[in-house]
Amino acid sequence: MRKLSFLFLVFGLLSGCGEVAKLPAQADMGPTPTLPAPETSLLPTVNIAPAKGWPAGTKPTPAAGFAVNALATGLEHPRWLYVLPNGDVLVAETNAPPKPEDHKGIKGWVMGKVQQRAGAGVPSANRITLLRDADGDGVAETRSVLLEGRNSPFGMALVKGNLYVADTDAILRFPYRDGDTKIAAAGAKVTDLPAGPINHHWTKNIIASRDGSRLYATVGSNSNAGENGIEKEERRAGILEVDLANGNTRVFASGIRNPNGMDWQPQSGALWTVVNERDELGSDLVPDYLTSVRDGGFYGWPYSYYGQHVDERVKPPRPDLVAKATVPDYALGAHTASLGLTFYNGKLFSAHYSGGAFVGQHGSWNRKPASGYKVTFVRFENGRPSGMPEDVLTGFVDADGNARGRPVGVAIDRAGALLVADDVGNTIWRVTPAAASSAAKSAQ
Repeated sequence: MRKLSFLFLVFGLLSGCGEVAKLPAQADMGPTPTLPAPETSLLPTVNIAPAKGWPAGTKPTPAAGFAVNALATGLEHPRWLYVLPNGDVLVAETNAPPKPEDHKGIKGWVMGKVQQRAGAGVPSANRITLLRDADGDGVAETRSVLLEGRNSPFGMALVKGNLYVADTDAILRFPYRDGDTKIAAAGAKVTDLPAGPINHHWTKNIIASRDGSRLYATVGSNSNAGENGIEKEERRAGILEVDLANGNTRVFASGIRNPNGMDWQPQSGALWTVVNERDELGSDLVPDYLTSVRDGGFYGWPYSYYGQHVDERVKPPRPDLVAKATVPDYALGAHTASLGLTFYNGKLFSAHYSGGAFVGQHGSWNRKPASGYKVTFVRFENGRPSGMPEDVLTGFVDADGNARGRPVGVAIDRAGALLVADDVGNTIWRVTPAAASSAAKSAQ
């Protein structure tokens, strides 16, 4: 009883403490975000949207001109999506593995409780589930376990008859034939990925090169801002390139605190990623971002943010690296937890969306008021972001501040609809133009 009372006291103190955002709406977004002076304190700003799930009969709110329905419900913490060429949708039902050294000390313990309250404390199902909508009505009739017994799986990529899966500690290769609903073969390890007892950012995403000879793998940092020691960040906070012929890896880009979603921009052919930046510098810092990824590029973490803005908490400083730091292309707002990324290459949506980026924003904990908890769209022109972000799917937080859902991975299905993995709502949402949704209902 004492421990429970202490927990409520801690949450009460944390929820009541901390500063609030001072920037006007969208000032921390776009190609030239406003970056105020950092604010630091002994206790970080904590503002949690407790995970509650969707009440019966409710769903997210689509933007004007769009409709949304559930492709599948009743999943277990669906985090990531991959659409196979035949239209089958793969879902990584997954969560963090044991991380015995990640939440040490009072602050670490509190942060672990914060994550649990936000819906991140459930056990990992450790499987890849296949969804099939054979009749094209937008609802999956078939659900089967394609792979099970994985170790916190996340990224997936089909290359030349092999399905590659990124567990938290390794990339594995599985044989796949078109139409398979279960893979019984044991996976062959392609390469190890950084993991270990801290494994602060456990998710590992992968994407194949256009010619299928290489994979690119995201690996997040082992800390917020290097506080666990820079030696614990080897081959982390960046994107690795993996040669599929021999499994050799090299650091493709570095200084990227927590990259997740990746995709090839259709017009330019460049690799882009979305990145979660550092916490505890105030509600207005630091903006998460969307950026092209340059081979050999260094993006600042942990020594600086958004180019050459030095993080004074990091010791010893590295002015030599700060001088090399690349400024990201586009800010997505502070603490939005932007995770999912897919460029639109379908035909179902209007030309306005062609080549643009859909971003799944998991939502903040270190900001007042809350940010993220939605799917947003960034328009592209001539291979570059244009204009300010546009909300596509909202309503994930109710009027009382509870999280009914949290969007994570996003993908485009074979028909051109937008799919959204909701790991608190345990649902895969499907977004279509309202006219297409009405036509589908009329045909039933």
